[in-house]
Amino acid sequence: MKYAVLIGDGMADYPIEDLGGKTILQAASTPAMDSIAARGKAGLARTVPEGFPPGSDVANMSIIGYDPAVYYSGRAPLEAASMGVALAADDVAFRCNLVTIENGLVKDYSAGHISSDEAKTLVETLDSELRTEELKFYPGISYRHLLVARGDKGIEMECTPPHDVTGERAAEHLPKGEEEDFFRDLMEASMEILELHPVNLKRAEEGKNPANSIWVWGQGHAPQFTSFRELYGKTGAVISAVDLLKGIGIYAGLDVIEVPGATGYLDTNYEGKARAAIEAFESRDLVFVHVEAPDEAGHEGSLEKKLKAVEDFDSRIVAPILEHAKASEESFTILVMPDHPTPISLKTHTPDPVPFAVYRTDKEDPDEAGAFDEESVKNGSMGIVKASDLVGMLIKAE
Repeated sequence: MKYAVLIGDGMADYPIEDLGGKTILQAASTPAMDSIAARGKAGLARTVPEGFPPGSDVANMSIIGYDPAVYYSGRAPLEAASMGVALAADDVAFRCNLVTIENGLVKDYSAGHISSDEAKTLVETLDSELRTEELKFYPGISYRHLLVARGDKGIEMECTPPHDVTGERAAEHLPKGEEEDFFRDLMEASMEILELHPVNLKRAEEGKNPANSIWVWGQGHAPQFTSFRELYGKTGAVISAVDLLKGIGIYAGLDVIEVPGATGYLDTNYEGKARAAIEAFESRDLVFVHVEAPDEAGHEGSLEKKLKAVEDFDSRIVAPILEHAKASEESFTILVMPDHPTPISLKTHTPDPVPFAVYRTDKEDPDEAGAFDEESVKNGSMGIVKASDLVGMLIKAE
């Protein structure tokens, strides 16, 4: 048996007036996901355990089969693993966004989805001017970067993700806690360096949002994972554009497959991801394919972009992998789901249970779901499940 777990980040949503009271998933054209639901079984999954923030780190860790209550230590350490940054026992990794602050407001959590090349130049400048024996910056992808603080510095602070406070006053959401002054001063110093940087002056000339500040959040120590193969007895791989998913894969001992042109946005290389997944099945039992685009559109509050992202995920990821599975001589189990809702009305994540559907090519035994969306799956036979149990359930059902 081969297993494909297809994750459309943030696909789930709330009913939208402009769609006649339908959700994105109800309104979008998603024949491949609907086929999986109609020919298989469906339900709702709790990807965010009670007491945890509804982040992609917690939710995707659950989907990959790791209970956050056991394994979670913070978002940034997962991204550090993907970036090849080894953490000592007392190192604290922070996600370090490049953001746009305008008139004291958090205007853009992604600095206009700044290019990785532009961002690398900015982060290298910050590291050159602000690095100390206890601090170092590491460039990542687009607006997503890393800051490592030594000596447990900042581990107990309360930090807020910038995508949760878009349009709000930055000063009201700065780090809070014992070492807040140090990190607030660091963010202020970054603004002085970035404001007149040639990269940002050029972006301003082109009408783009400047990356004129850093924003630190998601800190934690390196986690300790039991390998996926030890837990589930299967080999596997992760395909994603974002360091977070790659980092979970690395800690889990899964292969991380790089796909050229994978951006984490609407322009990502969908076909390359689908092709890489199909090729990966030649030597692995299970492949996780993650697409970030619906989540980014949700954070932007864009109905048009989120509809397109969901439809692209369906037609360019789910459809070709489903067709390959149906044509294969081997049996396949396909699981499709979001990690969490990112309602366009809120522009941030919520902890609501998300729809999922499972189809086995060797055993068509459909329930009453009929389609893949938040309401239809309530008619499915699987009820509400703990997401971190899902992979194990599928493997045990072989």
